[in-house]
Amino acid sequence: MGTIRQMTAPLRALVRFPLFQLAIVVVVILLLQAADQATLAGRLFTSLDRLVEATVSLFAATFNVRSFTRSWLTSGFWIAYVYLALLLILSLLRLASGALVDLAARTNALWLRNTIARERGIAAYRAWVPLEKIRPAHIPQAAWEEQFAWPADNSAPYRPLAQRLVISGAVNVVVIALVLVALQLFTPFPVLIWLRGLLFG
Repeated sequence: MGTIRQMTAPLRALVRFPLFQLAIVVVVILLLQAADQATLAGRLFTSLDRLVEATVSLFAATFNVRSFTRSWLTSGFWIAYVYLALLLILSLLRLASGALVDLAARTNALWLRNTIARERGIAAYRAWVPLEKIRPAHIPQAAWEEQFAWPADNSAPYRPLAQRLVISGAVNVVVIALVLVALQLFTPFPVLIWLRGLLFG
């Protein structure tokens, strides 16, 4: 597994490059546009076209949008929506491949269990070393790990997912509200008035 990672490192670096990602998004948009309307790709293009038009119309109802701005908004939203769709597809593929690797390790398919376990053990050790570096000498290693890394009841050392979502959502709302208030008070953009007009007509 480590050898495969080293061999694919240049390819992964290229895929992470933002301009390469933008080029892929533009190529996908052009392929969708060139597809026949009766095909799945053609129907996807039509649906995305309607979504982009609805989003641009929403902005046009709030701001003064002329032809130049409309063309940039159309291109920008096309790129943004396709980019988000590709990110979602890649995330689902990553989850599926992770599940397949877990299944292969659990069932020892192709005798990969030891290789996968060794690689994950190395990753776990590398993640554990920074925690161990700050352990005071008078605290035993087992007690330190039980308190901060691996509780005795095998529960996760972090909050449940629902609590984390609620906390992160509340923090995001507060940060966005502060940014909007700062824009309203310290810039010539009356964003709060625009937002009120958008929400309440």
